[in-house]
Amino acid sequence: MSTTRIALVTSEAGIGLDEDLPPVVAALAERGLAAEPVVWSGDRTAWERFGLAVVRSTWDYVQRLDAFLGWADRTARATRLWNPAPLIRWNSDKHYLRELARHGVAVAPTRFLEPGSPVDPAELDGPDGVVVKPAISAAALDTARYAAGRREDAARHARALLERGRSVMVQPYLPRVAEGERALILFGGAFSHAVRKGPVLTEPGIVDNDRFPHPDVVPYRPTEAELRTALAAVAAVPRPGPPLFARVDLVLDGRGEPVVLELELVEPNLFLDMDPRGPDRFADAVAALARR
Repeated sequence: MSTTRIALVTSEAGIGLDEDLPPVVAALAERGLAAEPVVWSGDRTAWERFGLAVVRSTWDYVQRLDAFLGWADRTARATRLWNPAPLIRWNSDKHYLRELARHGVAVAPTRFLEPGSPVDPAELDGPDGVVVKPAISAAALDTARYAAGRREDAARHARALLERGRSVMVQPYLPRVAEGERALILFGGAFSHAVRKGPVLTEPGIVDNDRFPHPDVVPYRPTEAELRTALAAVAAVPRPGPPLFARVDLVLDGRGEPVVLELELVEPNLFLDMDPRGPDRFADAVAALARR
């Protein structure tokens, strides 16, 4: 089995839309590594032909989660898969926020509701409203925020998800998200670069699955507190680690302290075009893993 042939794992949509793929292929070629995009759901792919499979833009995994997790387990038996299959499984369900909190990571306050449990509207409210979303989701799918006092609307949303057998997470709406989410990108556990993204849930009470998931992205220099929080989140990831890639999405709470909204280890947009050295840093991390 070749140790230098690399699959950059994508999806049917990602193969044409993931703008990071061409510069990564080029950067790896400069390092003597042959890389190619490969759709994860391709029936005829012989994954053992690759010395390494790097999960990238598998953007349809939420809609096909069981199939995707099964693919990850099978592929990990055929070649080296990063991030690894157990980490993908762990990170595909946002219950992982509980584990981060147990490790002392500052996370946005989160309460989970499970299918079959009652929904008390009084608990779905707060001074600035709440956000209701599925525990298994991506790109703000089936997610909405509700203004203070709209507890019945929030409860209807939660019940609709629960009735479909989906776990639900409820978080207080943090108004300083209007200043933008901070997304810190790390390769091999080391900080690479960061961006600031505009808010997504701009209209309360609206579930819009066609909204653009990353509006108004600009390069960003994180504060020391933000960097510490991101590093702590990645350090709390179950082993084997550190992950090849990670994106930590942060927002400021009412005290101005950064808290983790999400830790993305499956198929995050890494915003490589936002930093001139982004593709090279990612390629260096992949090359180090490929030659290990």
